[in-house]
Amino acid sequence: MQPMPELTPLLKQLRLSGILESLAARNRQAIEAKLAYPEFLALLIQDEVARRDQKKFSLRVRRAGFRSQKTIEQFDFDFNPGINRAFIQELAACRFIEEPANLLIAGPCGTGKSYLAQALGHCAVRQGYEVMFTTQRNCSMAYRQLAPWAPLSAASRPWSGCRC
Repeated sequence: MQPMPELTPLLKQLRLSGILESLAARNRQAIEAKLAYPEFLALLIQDEVARRDQKKFSLRVRRAGFRSQKTIEQFDFDFNPGINRAFIQELAACRFIEEPANLLIAGPCGTGKSYLAQALGHCAVRQGYEVMFTTQRNCSMAYRQLAPWAPLSAASRPWSGCRC
């Protein structure tokens, strides 16, 4: 039951649908806890902010183009003992984005490069950054579509056929 049905079109017009979703529950909570009006309003506004933050996060994740939801917390560092855990944790703080510094993850197939790239991208998304995940192969193919007349340099030719 909505406390005040006439609020629905007004909240929609103001694009406050998060308040609409939680209004009934928060109204019950306010009555039971005998909250003051400002406290009730603060709860509703917090719900709206949380909904918007979650919506922005979901949009950034979708735009990033991750193949799957890989996170640093899920990464098995025992799988590849050659990976410097402390360095990866430092990268997860995303300070390299603000510096700015380039980051290239390279190595043989099957060593966790794509997983780490997606996990670090997920860390950046959680911190509010826009991310685009791609593989070297996809990047090379996009380059060739945009500039088919541009010859690949001798240094880049070995990478153009990578099947990793």
